[in-house]
Amino acid sequence: MKRILITGGAGFIGSHLCTRLLSEGNEVICLDNSFTGSKDNIMHLLGNPRFELVRHDVINPYHVEVDQIYNLACPASPVHYQHNPIKTVKTSVMGAINMLGRAKRVGARILQASTSEVYGDPAIHPQPEPYWGNVNPIGIRSCYDEGKRCAETLFMDYHRQNNVDIKIIRIFNTYGPRMHPNDGRVVSNFIIQALRGEPITIYGEGNQTRSFQYVDDLVEGMVRMMNDSGDFTGPVNLGNPNEFTIRELAEKVIELTGSKSRITYLPLPSDDPRQRQPDITLAGEKLGGWRPTIQLNEGLLKTIGYFQSIIQQTT
Repeated sequence: MKRILITGGAGFIGSHLCTRLLSEGNEVICLDNSFTGSKDNIMHLLGNPRFELVRHDVINPYHVEVDQIYNLACPASPVHYQHNPIKTVKTSVMGAINMLGRAKRVGARILQASTSEVYGDPAIHPQPEPYWGNVNPIGIRSCYDEGKRCAETLFMDYHRQNNVDIKIIRIFNTYGPRMHPNDGRVVSNFIIQALRGEPITIYGEGNQTRSFQYVDDLVEGMVRMMNDSGDFTGPVNLGNPNEFTIRELAEKVIELTGSKSRITYLPLPSDDPRQRQPDITLAGEKLGGWRPTIQLNEGLLKTIGYFQSIIQQTT
């Protein structure tokens, strides 16, 4: 049994990670300031004596003795991270400094949940880890992109200078139950619009591509990176390499929901990447052959079922 701290633990991904780690017999401290996380996401865990929920913002130090830290805290959808861009940068940078300082002090292993956004609008496709990216440092997405890039820098420098035991993963588009219904991400947007019979809004012509990873596959990769990767620090891509256009995703959601929604087109937002697809060769090599097992149709059906229940509760 390990004592594990998860920052952002009441969020979409964090709540699934809390559930997984508790099921393995660990003691879990869930740290969240409830900006995008929700107590509803971890309600099923509150009766577990090995689970503790703490309301706290990672831009402030937090003192605790733990064996491992998963640093997930940061709004991850454009709607939320652009709402307060300065706070987004603070969360990524000051949060990383505070958690790395804690890991250094108590000798904990710490994992940084970085993002495919560090590649920006990539000039290399698919994106391998050695690629440095093509990021606009002064755009409306920069608070998130550059915040996460700086956090990776901090992790590597704490490792080189202070021998902190670090792991860095780069998360590509992930979806599944407990996504925030109003987070502005393409999967949740399309499902909600389809279930309500509203027009499905595509930005641009819908030719831009994404690779969609189901949350259980991501959590498996995270746990393997933390526990089974030896001296490998990363960064390592965690994503599903199967690539779809946004239009294909919209059509698939309409088909699986049986919706009568029609597709409408709006102007493309600033700095929206044209392509996003992970090269997961390194993950396969370093994480015991890890690769996603849940493909888009299966994952979408599970996610649609979740959003159907949410809509029924609110109507």
